[in-house]
Amino acid sequence: MIFKSVRKRNLFYILFTLVLIGVMGFSYLSEKSPVLGCQWWGFSDKTPKYYAYPEKLVVKPWHGQHHVYAVFMVPGGYLNDKQFTVNIQGDKTYCGILAYGGTNEFEGVRAKPGHYLMKGLLNTRIALWVISQGKGEELKEPTNWKVGYSKIK
Repeated sequence: MIFKSVRKRNLFYILFTLVLIGVMGFSYLSEKSPVLGCQWWGFSDKTPKYYAYPEKLVVKPWHGQHHVYAVFMVPGGYLNDKQFTVNIQGDKTYCGILAYGGTNEFEGVRAKPGHYLMKGLLNTRIALWVISQGKGEELKEPTNWKVGYSKIK
């Protein structure tokens, strides 16, 4: 009888501690701003701008940092925006940073001749937020991800 009472009390303390940690963790993460805000710098309006959609898209934020990304293929002789956008319907536009992937093969994607690859990383917090809003399928849609590029003069 005494052991049952002690076990219930310990279970209560463990559950209370887990809930408290969860609430504090969510509060901390929701207060942090995204790593990258959308910056609309870049090309003049006189230069034609083109867009590329991802060749490969990975959305696995539960695997940790750097598991929400897209691999874009940009033609050589063109300069990219240095960031990409993810547009979720009924929500705002999210941006992420681009990293050079090379001209051969990167993350299982082979570049076409005369093209180079860019890896676009989306902040894991943003991905989890979008998924928690019930829009995870939209996040997995390649047409919602794009990178702009323009001819180098």
